[in-house]
Amino acid sequence: MLNEADITALAITLKLAFVSTLILLLLGTPLAWWLARTRWKFKFVPEAVVALPLVLPPTVLGFYLLLVLGPNGPVGGLMEATGGRPLAFTFTGLVIGSIIYSMPFVVQPLQDAFNAIGRRPMEVAATLGASPVDRFFTVAVPLARPGFFTAAVLGFAHTIGEFGVVLMIGGNIPGETRVASIAIYDHVEGLEYAHAHWLSATLLVLSFLMLIAVYGLNRRFRLVRQ
Repeated sequence: MLNEADITALAITLKLAFVSTLILLLLGTPLAWWLARTRWKFKFVPEAVVALPLVLPPTVLGFYLLLVLGPNGPVGGLMEATGGRPLAFTFTGLVIGSIIYSMPFVVQPLQDAFNAIGRRPMEVAATLGASPVDRFFTVAVPLARPGFFTAAVLGFAHTIGEFGVVLMIGGNIPGETRVASIAIYDHVEGLEYAHAHWLSATLLVLSFLMLIAVYGLNRRFRLVRQ
């Protein structure tokens, strides 16, 4: 069974996934909309930046985040100089790392959903006098609803499975930065396979259910549109 430390690690993981996904949706939605609508010929540059975590080793990203957010880095040093605490090895640091690492799993589904809408519905809404903001919230967002759901679930699930980034930027502080993936590693390293099994099985079932929800609801959305 899960012990108290594992339950705490799981709670931190779920909290991290929820906070990171919420921020990613807030930041990723306008970015995905711009990428889907812009005609800028160098659009591939920001698209490559967004997709970089897909190919970049997590430890590389975590290392550079550690340099930036640590006490000797520009952000961490500024925080310390103003009386704050460097963001490395804090929950806030974990959130920052998770946002960057899970960015493509949120932005790309949203961009695909906005691309699938096409320009015709927006042009029709414009001829009816709808402002750009009205067109976005009353036309684009409802039509892209499956993309929002997919982005939210994938971003949440991907954050749950993070290891290299959270280990580099957050360390292994019980009750603060020790997430489930790190707890599993600790159990295996200590030959505590029973505890590793229970925690791994919990994450396996949770991840599987989230993917079932994505595929099931996307199928439902397709049937409704038909």
